[in-house]
Amino acid sequence: MRSSTQTISTASLSSESASPFEQIEILAAFSEIPDARHSLGKRHHIALCLALFTLSIAAGNQGFLAIGDWLKSYRTELIELFNPPKQRLPSYSTIRRVLLTLDYKQYSGALARFFDVEPLPGETLAMDGKQLRGSYQIETNNPESPPHPAILLVSAYIVERGLILEPHQVDSKTNEIKALPEFIEQLALKGVVIAFDAISTQKNMSVDCR
Repeated sequence: MRSSTQTISTASLSSESASPFEQIEILAAFSEIPDARHSLGKRHHIALCLALFTLSIAAGNQGFLAIGDWLKSYRTELIELFNPPKQRLPSYSTIRRVLLTLDYKQYSGALARFFDVEPLPGETLAMDGKQLRGSYQIETNNPESPPHPAILLVSAYIVERGLILEPHQVDSKTNEIKALPEFIEQLALKGVVIAFDAISTQKNMSVDCR
């Protein structure tokens, strides 16, 4: 586990006094993501929580209890690597609370930039729109979160390498068909084959994507 973790989180040892967020690349990758949690009782930086979550999922853990077991099993190695304040790691419940308020578009973008995911000429990008499971809000008596529909994202998947680019969030007032041309224009790719569902083959699509 230690060798794989250190491969993903390569340290740039610029100075002994530098903060962990400057020393460990996976922490730096998530350090700019805003933290929507209440400041009261916030003990662990969001970057550390997301780094541990990412590494635990990469290690094959599914579910928060499995993540908790993983944190306990490798507690010594993780503390040695990340050197958290007071030598304490966040619990799986703390990581869960971070994920509940996380902007998944920003997280996916940070992850894609961290792994330097870029399509190469000649590769195929498969595009599709999917709703984020559980992202809707139907409660009407929650003052902190008004009712809203599920979040719809358009994702681009590099077929040859099995990698996903930073997704594009679709405005709740529009749909996947209208969002796809905008997403393609933002990518501004040359020499890449783009594939999508038949529902997106609108007559004006070729004009928008030139």
